[in-house]
Amino acid sequence: MIEGLKPYAEYKESGQEWLGQVPRQWAAFPLCRVATPKSECGRTDLELLSVYLHRGVIRYADSGGQVHKPSLDLSKYQVVAPGDFVLNNQQAWRGSIGVSKFQGIISPAYVVLKLSPKLNPDYANYLFRSPAMVAQYLAASRGVGDIQRNLFYPDLRNSIAIVPPPDEQAAIVRFLDHANRKIDGFIRAKRKLIGLLNEQKQAIIHRAVTGKDEVRMVKDENGNSSFILQPSTLPKKPSGIPWLGDIPQHWEVRRLRFCIVGKLSYGANAAAEFDNPDWPRYLRITDFNNDGSLRADTFRSLPPHVAKDYPVEDGDILFARSGATVGKAFLVRTEIEKACYAGYLIRARPNADVVLPTFLFAFTQSTAFACWKDAIFNRATIQNIGADKYANLIVPIPPIAEQQAILDFIEKDIAPLRTAIARTEREIALMQEYRTRLTADLVTGKLDVREAAAKLPDLPADTSAEEELGKLLEEPETE
Repeated sequence: MIEGLKPYAEYKESGQEWLGQVPRQWAAFPLCRVATPKSECGRTDLELLSVYLHRGVIRYADSGGQVHKPSLDLSKYQVVAPGDFVLNNQQAWRGSIGVSKFQGIISPAYVVLKLSPKLNPDYANYLFRSPAMVAQYLAASRGVGDIQRNLFYPDLRNSIAIVPPPDEQAAIVRFLDHANRKIDGFIRAKRKLIGLLNEQKQAIIHRAVTGKDEVRMVKDENGNSSFILQPSTLPKKPSGIPWLGDIPQHWEVRRLRFCIVGKLSYGANAAAEFDNPDWPRYLRITDFNNDGSLRADTFRSLPPHVAKDYPVEDGDILFARSGATVGKAFLVRTEIEKACYAGYLIRARPNADVVLPTFLFAFTQSTAFACWKDAIFNRATIQNIGADKYANLIVPIPPIAEQQAILDFIEKDIAPLRTAIARTEREIALMQEYRTRLTADLVTGKLDVREAAAKLPDLPADTSAEEELGKLLEEPETE
């Protein structure tokens, strides 16, 4: 998309060290010159809105329950009109802001600003969500650590807004809308590929941990022996569980509560307020990457006197009991020297004399486990799996030596799939970084897109690049 783009012919000093030079015809105003506070309430008849990380202002009904629940009393909620600039006052420093496309009401805790006619609302949405602007929200926010920082308009009013002439704002919007449409298509295709690879991985795991495949020794033409997983020919017996089917005759089935040491236990109901590296890490659902590894950027900790009642050890399995990730399982590894876990998680400590932690975790990645979750959800009015339900999960149990053999061959078979998934996720991450960099370069005047934008065809009237982006970047803001 940037082939042939060049810088502007003439630049001038912006007067801002962080911004440097801007195109000669552009202006850099204090935010108070182009955005002023609004204060209108009492419209409980209007649609409820929220601000969602990566998506901006959205209808609350489109949040999927992943934002804070509204107050029962909506009379003090602020009116938002199309084109208003809204900031989540506690999360603006992370980029939880946006220019609204909707008429509605929003929490009184948010900052709502009316934009000047100098700003094209679509350009403002790109500008205000760019890294340069988000850095200004961080500098203007009050707080300690990386948990919550409060942002108030008096501290924000002198932030700098970059304002090109109206025709150039429109050209930037046109170019970025087209670029985002192509980027979204690329990401959608890659995520579809990841879905297919995960299905293949899940099928391999399912057949192995439910006894549909067995470890078998084979010999090549030179007489060399090796072991592979092949469809099982072992005598079978009914498991008594529809989603598990027949299992090898020498296997057992046990409820999860008979496979663990102690009881299933809930984590701490404590806010993630601290990031002291000397305290036990506070494990939450959002700390785990898709591959089960821990994210470095989400580190939180609890004071030792609180954490001591919720310890985790190598081999523990944490089950998500509610929220967007309900039913997912995470295996605690030795990389965590000392840690505790949050109340949205349930801890199971496998009895290694009965089931290897890695085998039990592998079972939670199988199609059989997914079917069990679906059966739970079909009987419930809300998606929530408590300790009582997890305790009754039926687990197939081969002899320990066979469990290890199965795990060895699962790892061998899915290693190429894991590599392909990691590579594809990296491609997505690089494309998202490119999107961010491209937007930053355009809204700060590093590249001139006027001529390129004029040559682009019109997008279909019913297509919104921002709406497509929202579908692709669904990141929960709360646990």
